[in-house]
Amino acid sequence: METSTTTIEEAGVPQPVPPALSAAYRRYAMSLLLMIAIINYLDRQVVYILGEPIKQELELADWQLGLLSGLAFGLLYTFLGLPIARLAERSNRPLIIASATGVWSVFTVVCAYVTNFTQLALARVGVGVGEAGCTPPAHSLIMDYAPPEKRSSALAFYGLGPPIGGLLGMAFGGLVADAYGWRTAFLVAGAPGLAFAVLAAFTLVEPRKKFAEEADRVRQATPSLIATLKYLWSKESYRFMAVAQVLKVFIQLGYAPFLASFYLRNHSQELEAAATSLGAKFGYDLGAIGLLGIVLGITNGLSGALGVWFGGVMADRYGARDVRNYVRIPAIAAIAAIPVFVTGTLVDSVVLSLVLIGIHGFIASIWYGPAFAAAYSISPGNMRATNSALLLFLSNLFGLGLAPLGVGIISDVLGASMGAGEGLRWALVSLSMIGFVTAWLFWRCGRTLAADMVP
Repeated sequence: METSTTTIEEAGVPQPVPPALSAAYRRYAMSLLLMIAIINYLDRQVVYILGEPIKQELELADWQLGLLSGLAFGLLYTFLGLPIARLAERSNRPLIIASATGVWSVFTVVCAYVTNFTQLALARVGVGVGEAGCTPPAHSLIMDYAPPEKRSSALAFYGLGPPIGGLLGMAFGGLVADAYGWRTAFLVAGAPGLAFAVLAAFTLVEPRKKFAEEADRVRQATPSLIATLKYLWSKESYRFMAVAQVLKVFIQLGYAPFLASFYLRNHSQELEAAATSLGAKFGYDLGAIGLLGIVLGITNGLSGALGVWFGGVMADRYGARDVRNYVRIPAIAAIAAIPVFVTGTLVDSVVLSLVLIGIHGFIASIWYGPAFAAAYSISPGNMRATNSALLLFLSNLFGLGLAPLGVGIISDVLGASMGAGEGLRWALVSLSMIGFVTAWLFWRCGRTLAADMVP
């Protein structure tokens, strides 16, 4: 394959000046960004635990549940990411994050008042519109806030948002739905984001403001979208990285919306018995959905957070020795995750299944910090928001947009002959096989990563 000769100078990109921010403020800013990421994923994923009661009340099919979890949410989320990222290359990133947080929070609340599938789908589109303005500017800010040797762990710290948000969405969503119904769960999920939107607007610092002359130079020299895409795609390692991330997200977003439904269909009697027993012991009217939300939230949320943290620490430690380790770590994890997930979906014991799915959550989350750090190291400073948005665009177009819908369709087709529980089981097993291709792509990326990295 021909090696690209595109350089930073040809792209017209100046090198950024590190922001003069105190260590205490950086800790505060990173903590606030993490909280916003948690709210982001809580609002995004609360629908996962609410899928079965929504399906029953609104009389939906699995493909419609997949649409609500994927394509409806990801439709404008996917296509607005790049234009918002281009705005973030030149404009005030904290204000963009604050505005986005407010928008998705309002639309999450709107989900509580829908009366049919179309209204709920449109509300989910609104949630996606808001969340399109979060991750690209946040990743760009983090790369400015953190010193180069800590960027992988800093991105991994922000990456704790998805598993923790998923934990809260599943646990509190399930408990609230049991006690007050799925509509109230949407209200509880959406309200806190409005407060964090205000905090982001008034307390997050835009480093470019501290360097007015540099900021003006960056704005003038920021390359066009076409030039940025051409520069990124000219890097061989970036191409393999992008496809690997797309498939990784495809797998994760394909099974996540259906895990609760899988257990409620295949292990309902065990869950009902356990919920009744625990509820009587603690004097609480606990149902199967509430118990499942707590267990899945803790097992997947906690294990996922630990996996993200572990991957970031490992990348900072071993990436300094050999940059290929930034992609070898995700490659090894992608292979290791497959047998754990498959076994977890096939065993008869619900307890053993949940333990294995929790272990899988740890392994499957290791890739986040190393992969994003490697991808961003390929691009100079004022391409990073666009870099982030491009990766999210590709990942969400195929992963968020098509994976849940595809799993739902396969589940419906197989379920017609096997039954709803078995159809969903084998749809999830089939999805996990994509992990072999993902692992190869991450490993292959390492051949040219060192040569493509920005000095």
